[in-house]
Order: sequence, then structure tokens, then C-alpha cells
Amino acid sequence: MKRRNFCKIAGMGLVALPLGQRRILGATDSMSPLFWVKGIPDDPYWQKPSHRHAGVDTLIDLMGGQGLKFYKSSVVSLTSGPRGMIGAGDVVLIKVNAQWKYRGCTNSDVIRGLIQRILEHPKGFHGEVVIFENGQGRGSLRCDTSAAYGDSYVRANANRFSHSFIYLVNQVFKDPRVSAFLLDPIRSNFIGNDDHVQNGYRLLGNVSYPCFTTAGGRRVELKEGTWNGSGHTPNLKLINVPVLKHHDVGGSEITASLKHVYGLLSMADGNSGFRHYAGLGETCGRMLAEVRTPALNIVDAIWVSHASLKGLPADTTFRANQLLASQDPVALDYYAAKYILYPIDKNTRHRPYFSGITSWLTSARQTINRIGITSPENGVYLSRVNQYESQMKVFIAEA
Repeated sequence: MKRRNFCKIAGMGLVALPLGQRRILGATDSMSPLFWVKGIPDDPYWQKPSHRHAGVDTLIDLMGGQGLKFYKSSVVSLTSGPRGMIGAGDVVLIKVNAQWKYRGCTNSDVIRGLIQRILEHPKGFHGEVVIFENGQGRGSLRCDTSAAYGDSYVRANANRFSHSFIYLVNQVFKDPRVSAFLLDPIRSNFIGNDDHVQNGYRLLGNVSYPCFTTAGGRRVELKEGTWNGSGHTPNLKLINVPVLKHHDVGGSEITASLKHVYGLLSMADGNSGFRHYAGLGETCGRMLAEVRTPALNIVDAIWVSHASLKGLPADTTFRANQLLASQDPVALDYYAAKYILYPIDKNTRHRPYFSGITSWLTSARQTINRIGITSPENGVYLSRVNQYESQMKVFIAEA
């Protein structure tokens, strides 16, 4: 199958870039690069019996072709380089949506392909990949939550309902380098800054963040890094993978990369009312800039629940077979809403310039730019986040 890479400069059509001229846009200028993969096959595992996912593989190649390398390595290749994102010894946290099931949670086929590529680090991966989530008391990494469904069936958002996040850990990979951690049981346990033993949450003004020990024995403290017994090591990476969907009417309206961080903090810290929804943009901005900047945000648009929050009934969902990624969560949410979600149902409340969305997008942009998005230790060299298409450059590839 032939694959063609394009650069779409907002509103100006498609422009092919010669390979020798490609570089990471946004690293030295004010533009925000986005990477859009379309045409992902219903059966994405193109290299059987490998766990390689056609959409994830195309995305990693597409990013690498523009200078955003997935792997951090002294060896320079299409997908690796000294300013890459994922190091061979990193603890990589993959934030999924597991408060829901069916098409309301993150597609676990995508997560499977993402984990596979991390494990294939060219330097030999010797860290740990951790799938994690705080469903605020309703989460399940087994994809069997009964909240809002009336049943406890395992219903993963995957080609096979049984392929939950826990199934990936225990059955697909069966590798000590791959684990999972559900934050729900520790969401009400608040710990001090000098506590490096208990699993719980630390308060940081009107936000909070988790600290926990992984199945592999690594102490994760989301803001600071990994605790080594005497100090923190900056080998902690966050990959944010939300499912794109409708959320509600009169609230956030949609769920994408910004709203998804509500599964990082704890709603038990007393600020839930503020966050729903006057403080949505500020809260998400602080979590992503002040607590931990994701190395990458990947919007899962394999199945888009355009008219429901929980991914049911079936006629409220649509198989789009797309992925959209960026290190800029504001530009990413704007573009995903306008060019993936809105075209499915033509619901004007899903357009990013609808007042109910643009208000929290603006607040998030202002908060992140005030704190700063640049995070070299995470491979993020963006100078700012953007909300306007004139400040975005979109690279498109067919899987």
C-alpha cells in the first residue's frame, strides 16, 4: 500500500514537502503542528502476528518526517533523534478514558499499537509503560463499569469487546514492562510533599495530582518525576489519549485532550464545583502546563460518539477511523472539533467557535501560555499554544 504525506497549511490546500526540507514546525516559531492520520483500516493490525497498529505506525512516521521524533536516541532516523520524546529507560504513563465503556472509552486497539511501538525502542526499552486513569469512583480498566449502563459486562472500545486495558496487560503483552494502575481507590487519600511511600494525591492550589508506586516498583509523582529514594529523576513521560466525543449540553460540550485531564486530578479535593464548568479551561491549563506537560496528545477518533457521552446506543456513534495528534492540546481540540466531530452530525454546538467551547479553549490557552508550555525534558519545544487556524500547520497521511 502506498502512503503519501502532505502538509496542509490551514485554509491553503495541500502542499507536499520534500523530505530534505522537513523540520519540526513550532519548535522555533509560533506555529502549532498537528498530525492527522486518515483511512485507518477496520482491521488495523497490518503486520500479523505483531501488535503493530496501522494508524499508530503511520502517525509515528508522519511526525518523524517533520522532525518530531517518537524515540529519544543519539541515533538519528525517521523516528528517533536526540530531541525525541520517549527514552529507553522512561516510565511512560498512558492516560486513557476508562470512566466509560463501549465507544465511550479510549480505543484499546490504539493503545495496544502504541505500547508495541514503545517496547520497540531502538535502544531497547527497559522502563515501564503504565496505563492509568481516575474515573472518580466509576472507572474500570477492565471496561466493565456498571455506572450509567446497568450491567457489568466487559465492553472495551475495540474490535473485540474482551480486549480491555487489563486484558492488554495480562493477556496480550504479559510483560513486566507493561502494567496498569487505577487511581479511583486512592482519589480521597491526600499526602504531603515529603511522603514518597503512600499512594495518594498531592494538592497544588486548586488542582491535585497523583503519586503512586507502579507494579514494577517505580515511584511516580506526576509533577516531580520518579522518586529514586533521595531525589526525583526526570524520566517520566505522559501520553494523553482521549476518545473524541460529545460530552453534554451547557457544559464542556465535547471531550478531547483538554477535558481528558479531569481523569488525572482528584475531584475529592473540594474543587469539583469550580471545574464544572467555569474553571474548566484554567484547571486543564494548569494540569498540562504546571503539573505535567504531555509528550504527546493523541485524539482517538476511531469511533466517535457524536451524540452520546457513554458510547451508546449504537446510532450515536460513528466509525471515523482517524487519529489526530499534537503537542499543542488547544490547537488539537479546536481542529478535532471542527474537522472530525462537527462534520459527522453538523451539531453547531460542536464547532470550536461555539461560545460554550471557545470560552474554555481561550481560558486554557491563556493559562498555558502564562505558565509556559516548553518542556525540553519531555521533548516539547513549543513556544506557545494556539487557538487560531492561521497559527496551525496540519500534516496529513493515509494509513
